[in-house]
Amino acid sequence: MANSSDEPPYKPYRHLKTLTAHDAAVACVKFSNDGTLLASASLDKTLIIWSSATLSLLHRLTGHSEGISDLAWSSDSHYICSASDDRTLRIWDATGGDCVKTLRGHTHAVFCVNFNPQSNYIVSGSFDETVRVWEVKTGRCIHTIIAHTMPVTSVHFNRDGTLIVSGSHDGHCKIWDATSGTLLKTLVDEKNPPVSFAKFSPNGRFLLIATLNDTLKLWNYSTGKFLKIYSGHVNRVYCITSTYSVTNGRYIVSGSEDRCVYLWDLQQKNMIQKLEGHTDTVISVTCHPTENKIASAGLDGDRTVRVWVQDP
Repeated sequence: MANSSDEPPYKPYRHLKTLTAHDAAVACVKFSNDGTLLASASLDKTLIIWSSATLSLLHRLTGHSEGISDLAWSSDSHYICSASDDRTLRIWDATGGDCVKTLRGHTHAVFCVNFNPQSNYIVSGSFDETVRVWEVKTGRCIHTIIAHTMPVTSVHFNRDGTLIVSGSHDGHCKIWDATSGTLLKTLVDEKNPPVSFAKFSPNGRFLLIATLNDTLKLWNYSTGKFLKIYSGHVNRVYCITSTYSVTNGRYIVSGSEDRCVYLWDLQQKNMIQKLEGHTDTVISVTCHPTENKIASAGLDGDRTVRVWVQDP
């Protein structure tokens, strides 16, 4: 459990609470950017907004006619966008729980979504193999990018909103100009495993990419070289999300098909903790922006959100 010298010694996470309110697999869980709220999306067609502090249920958002695969928070934490198998995206007011816009245009299940940092645009990816960019104010689709040759599994803006990364089951990770929709770069792994998740690092210089061969890689996308490999978890079937924890040391956090949450030291690459307790695949993880708190979501054999904390 070695840490680099400039980081505090690692304190293990422990289970704090299990949230049980969904009637089907919980597909996604995310803390709001201001840290006050936690949202969970489920194949039961609902979104739930929880208080991050008390972990009590505040709102249950209904309106989608099929399951929800992904959700994203606006930068100011006022809005949530949900991506559904019903081929639509919905923008919700997180305070009142009302749906303020429905985005239509995808021709198959919408699988992934994110706001840009300015929160005036939304990017979505679908089983229709396209990436779409939407104007939040009008709900208009301004770009339809024929992006991949298989379902799009992940979309994410970089820290200044100028770039979009998309990942796909076709094994490619692509970088797009967010303004024009132009392809700038394609990252290809030699073995070409399906890409299940891709996310820019907080500083915008790297990409964290998960592939369906039990591997997470940190890529320098400007050079096309990968810098670190994180392994030990199981990821061969599902599009499991991973993320960065930066509140108390720098860690990579991921779900796993062996029903655990894994944490690695970002620099050293060594696995430092495995959180056990879920009873099905952990499909989604999220780290609180300022507190040492992790939430994780389980698939249909579990249906819960578990919250984990580090003691001070």
